[in-house]
Amino acid sequence: MTEEKKNLENEKKVGTNSQRRRKNYTTKTKQETVKQANTENVKQTRSKTNTRKTKKGTAKQEDFRFKPSNLKIIPLGGLHEIGKNITVFEYENDIIIVDCGLAFPEDDMLGIDLVIPDISYLEKNKDKIRALIITHGHEDHIGAIPYLLKKINVPIYATRLTCGLIRNKLEEHKLVKSTKLVEVKQGEVVKAGKFSVEFIRSSHSIPDSVALAIKSPAGTVIHTGDFKIDYTPIDGQIMDFGRLAELGNEGVLALMSDSTNSERKGYTMSEKTVGDVFERLFQGCRKRIVVATFASNVHRVQQIVNCAVRYNRKIAVCGRSMINMINTARELDYIKVPDNVFIDIDMIKNYTDDQLVIITTGSQGEPMSALTRMASGEHRKVQITPDDLIIISANPIPGNEKLVSKVIDDLMQIGAEVVYSSLADVHVSGHACQEEQRLMLALVKPKYFLPVHGEYRQLKAHAETAEEMGIDKDNIFMLTNGRVLEMNQEEAKFTTSVQSGRVLVDGLGVGDVGNIVLRDRQHLSQDGLIIIVMTMDSSTGEIIAGPDVISRGFVYVRESENLMENVKAVIRNEIEKCERNHITDWSTIKSNLRDNLKDYIAQKTKRNPMILPIIMEVWTLGTELKVQR
Repeated sequence: MTEEKKNLENEKKVGTNSQRRRKNYTTKTKQETVKQANTENVKQTRSKTNTRKTKKGTAKQEDFRFKPSNLKIIPLGGLHEIGKNITVFEYENDIIIVDCGLAFPEDDMLGIDLVIPDISYLEKNKDKIRALIITHGHEDHIGAIPYLLKKINVPIYATRLTCGLIRNKLEEHKLVKSTKLVEVKQGEVVKAGKFSVEFIRSSHSIPDSVALAIKSPAGTVIHTGDFKIDYTPIDGQIMDFGRLAELGNEGVLALMSDSTNSERKGYTMSEKTVGDVFERLFQGCRKRIVVATFASNVHRVQQIVNCAVRYNRKIAVCGRSMINMINTARELDYIKVPDNVFIDIDMIKNYTDDQLVIITTGSQGEPMSALTRMASGEHRKVQITPDDLIIISANPIPGNEKLVSKVIDDLMQIGAEVVYSSLADVHVSGHACQEEQRLMLALVKPKYFLPVHGEYRQLKAHAETAEEMGIDKDNIFMLTNGRVLEMNQEEAKFTTSVQSGRVLVDGLGVGDVGNIVLRDRQHLSQDGLIIIVMTMDSSTGEIIAGPDVISRGFVYVRESENLMENVKAVIRNEIEKCERNHITDWSTIKSNLRDNLKDYIAQKTKRNPMILPIIMEVWTLGTELKVQR
């Protein structure tokens, strides 16, 4: 046999063996499959089907189905939005939840107090849930915990300060006794079913923030939580770069990374720079100093305290959330301050201006916040004067710009000196910019990249940064709330979707306000209400009393008598028309009244008020008058 024939026979054998291995693909174990894929250098795709050729050369579709041992990542909130962060990790019969936060209502959500995630999927699978893991103590990560616990009793694992803030919420909702709250130190590992979760020291605008290394048989997922890279943190706790690098060298299946500042180039400034600005503002100042900041920014409060102590000023606190946060942080020794520095707000009249610092809420111009009430002269304890220096140590959250501008304008009209972020570096972000995100990617070296925590434009910018860092475009997944991503060492792809969305909290009502109620509220707020009241004889259909027209938020009746009389005439004409056509069904009569009156009012006023007809039907039996409705 010539050498050429031998090579031809070997090629045929290789081809036959390869075909036989592909034919038996579905019957092999996971380990054998992986081995085969490695030896054959089979390229895994994101599509649901793979195409292979038969002996005859025709194309045949092979359905690649995931085995039950794949890791599922299911975000229920926090994607394409700010706030309401919650992510589900599921492996076989075990589920862990990372964070459970709330969002604040948008401008069109009239009367709504809070927005929380829809946890219907968790309720259906509550027997699988092993733990709730919390990355840090901000409201967009812990605010919805009480509402989750009222439906699903699950143990909570968090660091010390985060536990303290969660405990405050549990006490408010009377859930302390029924909840297992476990304090975890940075560096510790928690076992939860087939999952193990390592708490990795991180940096953010609140102490005790952590990143998570979530390990399952499918691989390791690193969840950064909210982070920035601060080489000079106030508490001296630098992010654990060494551990992140170790995990990167061991092999990371996926990285889920904070995208908030992904559109900003460079680095986020250190929190220490704000302290330097405070130092310059406090030095030589003879005015009373009022500082407004986020209640949760414990590091910022510590720097205010440091300056106050250095210049012999007493500190008073305004705003319920600020008081609660400072009390909790002091109890747990996260705010260090000498005795007798803090005083009650009622005691400020006993001190001169140069002896006082007031720390308050209201940096976002919230209508009922302490600073807003001070600016409008409605605060009972603090009156702003021209002898005050107001420092607004925060940037406006998108959507709050007008509110903040109004507060600043009101304060300046009083004569107070106002310093805000446009004038001085009195605020730095707690989130990583592009260069810090690059460093995280370089340390972790993930196979798959999942940008999280942000709106779509922020997620997209982060994905582009990851691609620049060498992550394969096919290995970058843009998650959306409710969409299930399944992955293993060989492949990752979207498979299905689960119920997700927002649940609105109005007072004590949770979920009882939906889109229809919101639409009605918006309608009422924009155009007002007209109520039509009349009494009809049940036997004849004749109007016995009325119609009376009541206007609320539409027109002032005393100044629009002609319009009201014309409205009554339209109503009478419509009732007479119904009588002639023998229409006796109430719903039909009301509908006709609504439609005709709507057209008339729109023609005369170019407005569209809500119209509410109320018809009372009466009939007589002898001398007795009865009212049906």
